[in-house]
Parts: sequence; structure tokens; C-alpha cells
Amino acid sequence: MSTNSFSPVKPSERYVVLDALRGFALWGICMANFPEFSLYTFQKPEVAAAMPTAYIDRIIRFFLYTFVDGKFYTLFSLLFGMGFSIIIAHAVQKGTNGFRVFYRRMLLLALIGFLHLMFIWSGDILLLYALLGMSLPLFRRVSNKQLLIWAAFFLLLPVGVDAVTSWAGVHLADPAVRAQWHYCHLYGITEDNFGYWLRDAKHYDQVFQFLIQGAWVRVQEFVDGNRYFKVLGLFLLGFYIGRNRLYACLQDHLSLLKRIVGWGFGIGLPFSFLYAWDALTGNSWGTVAHSLLYLVSVYPLGLAYMAAFCLLYLKWNQWSLWRWLAAPGRMALTNYIGQSVIGMFLFYGIGMAWGAKVGLVQTEIIVLLVFVFQILFSRLWLLGFQFGPLEWLWRMLTYGKWFRLRVYR
Repeated sequence: MSTNSFSPVKPSERYVVLDALRGFALWGICMANFPEFSLYTFQKPEVAAAMPTAYIDRIIRFFLYTFVDGKFYTLFSLLFGMGFSIIIAHAVQKGTNGFRVFYRRMLLLALIGFLHLMFIWSGDILLLYALLGMSLPLFRRVSNKQLLIWAAFFLLLPVGVDAVTSWAGVHLADPAVRAQWHYCHLYGITEDNFGYWLRDAKHYDQVFQFLIQGAWVRVQEFVDGNRYFKVLGLFLLGFYIGRNRLYACLQDHLSLLKRIVGWGFGIGLPFSFLYAWDALTGNSWGTVAHSLLYLVSVYPLGLAYMAAFCLLYLKWNQWSLWRWLAAPGRMALTNYIGQSVIGMFLFYGIGMAWGAKVGLVQTEIIVLLVFVFQILFSRLWLLGFQFGPLEWLWRMLTYGKWFRLRVYR
């Protein structure tokens, strides 16, 4: 049977709680990413200390490490794994082999991620998601118990890798570091102008030069943080949740959700304070301890966020808040890329050049305003259209056929 008979999930088949969770995750991702767009992250300690908002910025920074760092990308990764399970279930329901469509979908996502990484922002996650997503069909016949074991293995593996590399004195990301500084020297990017380069860039070619070295920084971050193992573990956990359709019958899993909230906050919150302190003191307890703190803080708290969100949804599912949050969640790809475009416009020299001029507190106020704008834009857009613009293009290229974009009532 032709893959053209296979089609994406219709809007009427979507679950509001999943889209709302995705919207919630987008807000958290924006909170985590915009300190880099505003160039605050790149400022030297003495520069940050001289800002008028320095005192409250330190509090906000501790807050971000405690409650945001890693937690919302955990949510996003879990939702991606759930999405994979939905695609497979949809393929089985249609009686069609969906794997050819799935791999085409992942290749297109990889292309989108690569273009985002190289031409818009060095902090892209989509390319890694797409490449790791291609391995998920290998686990489709694994039992639920084995799926959880594999997820735990990949989530625990970074601690072991860090222990071995620290003991051996090996830095796996050295080639990426050398490549980064090669391009920095080539373009004249130095430690002195690093924090101002993008703000002072008057032409896009200067931005592109920074993005080239930034792509190597991203590789370094993935290697140093063992991000590929972490993402794959979260994908598999999300696949387990999606395969068992836990999101479709939340009321039946009320006690499980309450246990996750209790254990997740009980374990994750105190260790998140320790994780934040260690991060702000330059990993003073060492790489292995920091990796272990990440394990026992980020994942429990991320899961607690998801479970608490679901409990709130069960208790007050008539709130219009859920549909407002679901709107940007239905257009997650458009809004994720859109956040990067907005960040470039607000903070880089080719736009309004606010970069390196605002502290962390102003940055997070801007984040709130950007997310409110995205909620309003998404709600208005979806009044007249079935998909976000990038989602529409991605679907048409994936399925090789035309989808009507406008909603006809």
C-alpha cells in the first residue's frame, strides 16, 4: 500500500493535555534559552556584577538552575517519545507500514534542525532529536519491563561515563573544542569580544561566523553532558508512557500520578538546590558528583512537573487555561523556531541590539512577554488554520501530498 494513504493525526484526534504540556514545556525552554540570546550567559563575572540588577540576577540564576535547567527539556523529550508511540499506533490503526513515513519525518526534522543550528541559533536540539529518534523503532517490540530497564540504563550511563573519563583523565570533547577555537581565531572572535560579538554584528555574515563556532560549542555540550544518552533514555520512557496510553486515561492512574508528585518533589527538589549550588560554584564537587546530582534532581523534578500538571488538569479540566496553553503546543515546531527568530531580532546587532545590555531579570520578563505573544498568535492562527506553518510544511513533505491548511466551517 502506498504511504500516501497514511496521514497525520487529525486535530479532532489530539489530546488537549498533551498539547498543553507541550506548550508548558515551550515556556520553560524559552526561560532556559533566552539568557544566551540576551548574551547574559556570555558575560564575564565582573560585567554581570556591575549590572544594576546584579543582586536579583543572582537570585534568578539560582532559581533557573533549581527549577528550570534540564527539567523542561526533560518534558519535551518525554513528549517526543510519546509522539513516536502515537505515530506507530496510528500506522497500525490504518493498516499501513508507517516506518517509511517515520524515517522520512525524522530526516526532514534533521534537516530543519541542521538549518536552525547553522543559520539561526547554536543551541538547537532538533537535530539530535531527529538522529536519536531514528533508533526508536529498534525498541518497538521490547516488552514494557525491558523498555523501562533500557530507559534506566541510558539515564544512568552518563554517571558511569563521567566516572571513567575523570579517572582516565580523558576529555572526549577536545576535538570539538579545538575546532571551535580554530574558527574563533579565523574570524577574530576572542575571549574579550565573545560576549558582545552578536550585539555588535551589523551584518548577517558576522552572525553566521559566530554560529559556525557555536555549532562546535554545541557538539562539545552534547559530548560533555552525555546528552545523547540522556535524550534516548527519556525518549524510551516517553515511549513507554505513550504505548500504554497513560495520558488517555489519567483518572485510572490517579494514585500513580500522586506517587510521582510526592517522590518527584521529595527527591528532586532538595537535590535541585544542591545541583544549583554546585553549578554556580563551577562544579566544585567534581564532574561525577555534578552528573549524579543531575540524575537525582532533574529527572525526578521533571516527572513531578508532568504528573502535577496532569493532576491539575484532572481536577480543573474545564479551565480555559488548558486550551490557551495547548495552542502553542499544537504549533510546537513553529514556536520553537519562532523563539529563536525573535531572540535574534531582539538581542543581535542585525535587530534591536539589546544583547549584553539587559540583566537576567529583564531577560526573563522578556521571556514572559514573548510566550504570551506566542499564545495569542497561536490561538489566532488556529482559528483559521489546521496546522502551524512549519508543521504544515513538515507534514506535506513527510506524506508527499497536499494538506488543506485553512479551516472551512
